[in-house]
Amino acid sequence: MRQLRLVVEAEDFEQALAFYRDVLGMTEQEAYDGDEGARVVILDAGRATLELSNPAQVRFIDRVEAEGQRSDRLRVALEVDDSAAATADLVEAGAELIAEPRETPWRSVNARLRGPAGLQLTLFQELDG
Repeated sequence: MRQLRLVVEAEDFEQALAFYRDVLGMTEQEAYDGDEGARVVILDAGRATLELSNPAQVRFIDRVEAEGQRSDRLRVALEVDDSAAATADLVEAGAELIAEPRETPWRSVNARLRGPAGLQLTLFQELDG
């Protein structure tokens, strides 16, 4: 395995690109245009991991992170330097706030939002390390 790439269809492509590239700060690695208006931009999101959780763990995370509000089947977790500041920036850029930043039992500060292209996001700031 060399790379994990999450492919997202964005109905409002320009809004999604501005949000993830310009507000979140993901750098553009590649971009391609094709026939009939086809367009793709590949953004660098740092190191990728695949977190597999059983239903009991998901319920626990949802209680801790979002007052029990059920997370989507797929949720994108992004590590940031400052969860509170990043959350404020993303809300200002149009994200829907689901849960305010809060410290978790696993020593991170997590917030939950819904961003462009319908992605549910967890922003997390590691407190140790």
